[in-house]
Amino acid sequence: MNWQAISFDWNHARAFLAVVETGSLSAAARVLNQTQPTLGRQITAFEEELGVTLFERVGRSLKITQTGADLADHVRAMADAAGRMTLMASGQSQAIEGIVRIAASELFAAHLLPPIVAKLRSIAPKIEVDIVAANTVSDLLQREADIAVRNVRPEQPDLIARLIHDSSGRFYASKGYIQKRGRPRNYQDFKTHDFVSFGNTDQMLEYLAMLGLELTADQFKVGSSNSLVAWEMVKQGLGIAPMSVDVARASPDLEVLLPDSDPVMFPTWLVTHRELHTSRRIRLVYDLLAEELPKLMA
Repeated sequence: MNWQAISFDWNHARAFLAVVETGSLSAAARVLNQTQPTLGRQITAFEEELGVTLFERVGRSLKITQTGADLADHVRAMADAAGRMTLMASGQSQAIEGIVRIAASELFAAHLLPPIVAKLRSIAPKIEVDIVAANTVSDLLQREADIAVRNVRPEQPDLIARLIHDSSGRFYASKGYIQKRGRPRNYQDFKTHDFVSFGNTDQMLEYLAMLGLELTADQFKVGSSNSLVAWEMVKQGLGIAPMSVDVARASPDLEVLLPDSDPVMFPTWLVTHRELHTSRRIRLVYDLLAEELPKLMA
C-alpha cells in the first residue's frame, strides 16, 4: 500500500459524491445537513487535493467534468465499502430489518440474483427479499419495487440511477437449429432465419434495426413476454435471439453466431428512489448489488 498517495480528506470526497448523486449543491447540502457554502468549500478543497477539475461552473449550477464522472465510480465504491464496514463493525447489519423488493427480468432474477441474496442473508438476516421477476419495467415511483435492475436508464428525475456494467451480447442458436436451417455468416443471412421474440416484437424489431439488422415481424413466429420461456424456446431450437454473454454462459449447448462481429452491448443500470439516502435497509441492499453484480457479470 502506498500510504503517501492517499492524501485527501474523506469528508471532501463524501461531499463530492453527494453532489454527484443528488445533482446540485443545495440538494447535497440538505442530505449532509450542511450549509451550501460549506459544501462548496469542501468541493473546492477536494479539487485542490487531487489537482483536477471535478465540476464546471455554469452560471449558478455545476456540470460534472469527464474526470469527475470517472472519479465518481471510485469514490462511490469507497463510500459503499465504508458504509458496510460501519454496519458490520457496529453489528447494525444484523439488526436491520424489513422487506426490500428488487425488480429484474426473469432471466436476470433466475441466473444472477440468487447468490447475491444468499450473501445478503448472511450479512443482514432480518431483511426480507422479494424478487419481482418481470420483463416489464416496474415503476419505482409507485413503489412496485424498491430497487430495479434495468437495461435502460430511467428518465424520471426523482430516481437515482447508477451504471454498474456494460455487458457484451451475442446472437445465439441451438445446435439443432443450425443443423436444420444452416449457420448465418452475416447480418444479410439473418433475413432468411427465424427469431424468438422476448415480449414486444415491435420494440425488439426497433432495437435490432438500431444495430443495423433489418428484420420483419414475419420472422418472429414464436415468443413470450416471460424471458425464461423465450430463452427456453431458443434452447429448444425454435429460433435465434440476442442475449448477454453473462446469461448465455449458463447454456453451453447454444452456439454463438457471427463471433467475429461487433458485440451487442447491454448496459445494466441499478435504480432506486431518493429513499436510498434515508433507509438503511435499501442502502445496504443497493450497495451489495452494486458490488456483487459486476463480479458475476465480468
